[in-house]
Amino acid sequence: MENSRVIQIPVTDHDNFSFAECLVFLSRSDKECLHYVQDNAVQKMVISNGHPVLLEISDDPAAKGLKAKVLNGPDDDIDEAHIIRYISHWLHLKADLRPFYKFAGKDAVLKPLAARYKGLRLIGIPDLFEALTWSITGQQINLGFAYTLRQRFIQAFGHHAVIDGNDYYVYPHPAVVASLEPASLMAMQFSRSKANYIIGLAKAMTDGLLTDKQLWEMDYQQAKAHLVSFRGIGNWSANYVLMKYHRHHEALPLEDAGLHNALKQQLQLTTKPSLTDVKEYTGHWGEYAGYATFYLWRSLMQ
Repeated sequence: MENSRVIQIPVTDHDNFSFAECLVFLSRSDKECLHYVQDNAVQKMVISNGHPVLLEISDDPAAKGLKAKVLNGPDDDIDEAHIIRYISHWLHLKADLRPFYKFAGKDAVLKPLAARYKGLRLIGIPDLFEALTWSITGQQINLGFAYTLRQRFIQAFGHHAVIDGNDYYVYPHPAVVASLEPASLMAMQFSRSKANYIIGLAKAMTDGLLTDKQLWEMDYQQAKAHLVSFRGIGNWSANYVLMKYHRHHEALPLEDAGLHNALKQQLQLTTKPSLTDVKEYTGHWGEYAGYATFYLWRSLMQ
């Protein structure tokens, strides 16, 4: 169903916003199937009032924001406020980057990255279950294979629609995954332990033992302790989720291989730094840890 509605989405600190830089990061994998970047815009399907809605998100510098054109969805049952919140959360549009850039300007590692990627927002993961399961999927395997597993998982169990000959997906719902047997994921080359962890988390979310509301009511340390109480979630996964979904800016995935490689590259080290070294290099980041980590990840993309 065609729909010509356009939703305006404001961007805080628009002077320090670059949609083009955000699109570079969003284009990082050819196995991405939850959104597609084309012609300086990104297409993504979201759920609004129980209906799948296909959006095309593009820059609107004159309005100091973005605009989301509804390409397909109901005419009269679209929750615009929900869509604005969803996209704002995903692309971190309410962030004020001025304090981070001031901090980065005094840091030898971060200063050139802040200048090179100016306007890049900390692109997040807008769904808690997606953030949790992605953190498990990516454990101890290379990023390319992690994306392959993620793509198989989404295409098998996510909502799927074909619009104008193109495939669009919404991330699998916990209730769907909670009903699976581990063999369903193992057939996709998930390890047995990862299959059990993912299904276990889906059941925990379905049963109300792990909810978005719980985490929002906790501070950083409480949220991290709650997450690591679930099988499959360690320190790295908890910090990754709190950084990419919950926006705790002090969340620092210290054990992250990408962070280690980026520090090695930026500091021109002969070998990857040890965990002790990484703690020393990052110990002063404090509330800027999330953005510092994200900009270092960006530096690995050529």
